[in-house]
Amino acid sequence: MTDADAFPSFRLAYVPGVTPTKWVRIWNERLPDVPLTLVPVTAADAPDQLRGGGADAGLVRLPIDRTGLSAIPLYTEIPVVVAPKDHVVAAVDEVSIADLADEIVLHPHDDILVWDSVPGLPAQDRPATTADAIELVAAGIGLLIVPQSLARLHHRKDLVYRTVSDGPESRIALSWPEDETTELVKEFIGIVRGRTVNSSRGRTPTPAQPKKKRPAAAAARQKPAAGARTSRSGSGTKGSKKGKPRRRS
Repeated sequence: MTDADAFPSFRLAYVPGVTPTKWVRIWNERLPDVPLTLVPVTAADAPDQLRGGGADAGLVRLPIDRTGLSAIPLYTEIPVVVAPKDHVVAAVDEVSIADLADEIVLHPHDDILVWDSVPGLPAQDRPATTADAIELVAAGIGLLIVPQSLARLHHRKDLVYRTVSDGPESRIALSWPEDETTELVKEFIGIVRGRTVNSSRGRTPTPAQPKKKRPAAAAARQKPAAGARTSRSGSGTKGSKKGKPRRRS
């Protein structure tokens, strides 16, 4: 037996913007003897982190290089545009790509949205990261389109974000090495899919309780004899009449 078998643990990688808190809580409730360690990783580095054994599974952004990896899509995020609080965008609930045609839209090198054509006017230089782009938006240099969770992650009081109605969405998935679908990976798959602890694939399902049989004697007492009539009123036999009460003398 190896140390890993004697003291099991689970390492979960996650990319910026993803919040695994709910799933970690459920894991700790169901498997208190197996510690779960969170491993923050950039969206670009996540596939190599999984293939290299740096984590047992990861919450990643699609698309990714699926070589040697399995993946289950979990949910989709809408895109939003981040703008200064006094920008005209702040006055509306949502905008379209066409509405941003005359705006400088920053396109950081770590952008995870897939564009057929980058919207707006290009900035003089591309910021290295989304965090750098946020700083430029706050300085009034341009706007930025990101998944909603990243806008929340980099929230500032001097900035707002609004939905982009026709922008590309971002899909979040659970991924793991396809040749290492361990029992612990299966456990986490069940958690993110909403499988209950008593489901057929749960780790500690509650055994079904056998139905209790009534004693033969009790069943015989409750079963009417063959040919016997039962009264609907529950008193007397069919056709019987109740006697009149006698008057006291």
